[in-house]
Amino acid sequence: MPYLQSNIPHFHCWVRKEFTHNHEKYHGEFIHAMAIAVTTVPDRSLSFQLIFTGCESDDSDEENLHGGAMWARMPITALVADTPLEDWPERMVSHHAQPWDCSSHHHSVIKYDRTSSSPWVCKIDGDFYTGKYMFTVDYTESSIADDPAQHKQSHVIELIDAGPWTGNIVALPNNRVRATSPALWETGEGAPDFKPSQWMHNAESDESYMDPSVTFDNLYNKDDKGRKNAKTR
Repeated sequence: MPYLQSNIPHFHCWVRKEFTHNHEKYHGEFIHAMAIAVTTVPDRSLSFQLIFTGCESDDSDEENLHGGAMWARMPITALVADTPLEDWPERMVSHHAQPWDCSSHHHSVIKYDRTSSSPWVCKIDGDFYTGKYMFTVDYTESSIADDPAQHKQSHVIELIDAGPWTGNIVALPNNRVRATSPALWETGEGAPDFKPSQWMHNAESDESYMDPSVTFDNLYNKDDKGRKNAKTR
């Protein structure tokens, strides 16, 4: 299980330049980068390993200062998708871009094949928007991450129809998204009738495991019960 940092399906993006200068200047300016890895630190937003490409200086007289430079732990709120837009999106506050912070250093990264092609419905600040699924970060090996009632995934999504937020990249849990795929299922409406599970499901906590005849009831068991079951199966 990866600890702290993992490779991701890399993507090009624009970075709010004030994040590269301690938020002291360059507000409203952007520089181009490639996101190549994700970092999870408990009680913080997802952050990303970046390689700057320098292509913002293309077609201009500006010197290429940033191409090949790297930045670690750039927060998700600094990133804008590399998609042609009429206007730069408004910066989102952290609790809108990622409602739940990372719950562990230990995580996995996966891209779900069956949910990758069609748009997702995203609920942010009480409203519904359309997004493009990118990949998912899941967490383990902490009291919160492994609690059935508290566990949250982070689905990383590009907002593609979100008004002034269009183009921002967000990380939403299952209860803030709905996947669509008209060829495979019909998208529901309204709130799903779900309640978080308080149960942990496992075999070896059952009291039957105190009985060796149950615990070792396998193909090599020579007792009558085993022979009888073998004949009837």
